[in-house]
Amino acid sequence: MARITAGVATSHVPAIGAALDQGKAAEPYWAPVFAGYEASKAWIAAEKPDVVILVYNDHASAFSLELIPTFAIGCAAQFAPADEGWGPRPVPVVQGHPELAWHIAQSLILDEFDMTIVNRMDVDHGLTVPLSLMFGQPAEWPVKVIPLAVNVVQYPPPTGNRCFNLGRAIRRAVESFPEDLKVVVFGTGGMSHQLQGPRAGLINRAFDTAFLDRLVADPKGQAQVPHIDYVREAGSEAIELVMWLVMRGALDETVREVCRFYHVPASNTAVGHLILENPAP
Repeated sequence: MARITAGVATSHVPAIGAALDQGKAAEPYWAPVFAGYEASKAWIAAEKPDVVILVYNDHASAFSLELIPTFAIGCAAQFAPADEGWGPRPVPVVQGHPELAWHIAQSLILDEFDMTIVNRMDVDHGLTVPLSLMFGQPAEWPVKVIPLAVNVVQYPPPTGNRCFNLGRAIRRAVESFPEDLKVVVFGTGGMSHQLQGPRAGLINRAFDTAFLDRLVADPKGQAQVPHIDYVREAGSEAIELVMWLVMRGALDETVREVCRFYHVPASNTAVGHLILENPAP
C-alpha cells in the first residue's frame, strides 16, 4: 500500500523564486536563505519520494474572488506554471498523479470533506517555490505532485483544527491506495508577515519559534489556536500557517525532527522550514 513517510514545511515567498530565476541566489542577501535548504535537498534526494502532496494557497492565479474553494485538489496529469503578471516561472511543468489524486478525492469526500476537484489548473509560486527550494533547478521535477489548494486569502479560511483533521483524512486515503508508493506531504506558506497596512513588514520571531515547537510536539494544541491569534501576533498573512497543520495531521503523533531552519528577512517575511519523519515501521 502507499504510505506517508515524512512531512516538509516551508515558506513559499515569491521573491525566493525570483532570486533563483534571475541568478541571484549567491548574492549576500539571498545566500543565507538558500544555504538553509542545502541539507534538505540532500535529504529529499536520499528519501526519493514517488509523490508529493503539496498543500499551498493560490494567489489569484487559478482562482479569483469569483470562485474560492475552501479545499481544492488537482487531479490532472500536468499543471503548468502560472503567469503571475510577469510571465510564468522558468521551471518544469508539474507532473501530477491522477490515479492517486482521484483516489484521495473520493476518500476525502466520502470522509465528509467537501473537496473541489480541479481537472485543469495552473500553479503559482505557492507551489513552485517549495519545489525549487527542495529540488533545486532540474530539467524535470523528479517527483509526481498532487496540488492541494487551501483558501487562506478570503475570509473565512478553514480553522487550524479542520486543516489538522484534513491531514488525518489524507493519511487514511493514502494508506488505502493499493500501489506501493512513498509519499511526502508538504505544508507551505508563512511564517509571520503582513504585506499591507500600518503593520506591513511585521515579523514576530517569538511567535514563529513557538509555532515550530508546538507543530512538532503539540500539534493538537496548536490546531486549537483561533484565526485571530495568528493575525494579531504574526500579521494577516500568517494565517497561511494553518496549511502546515494539514501536513502535520498526516504524520504520526510522535515524529522525528530531521532539520529546522529560520531566517529573517526574505523580502518582508520570515522564512521557516521543518522536515519531520514518521518513525520507521
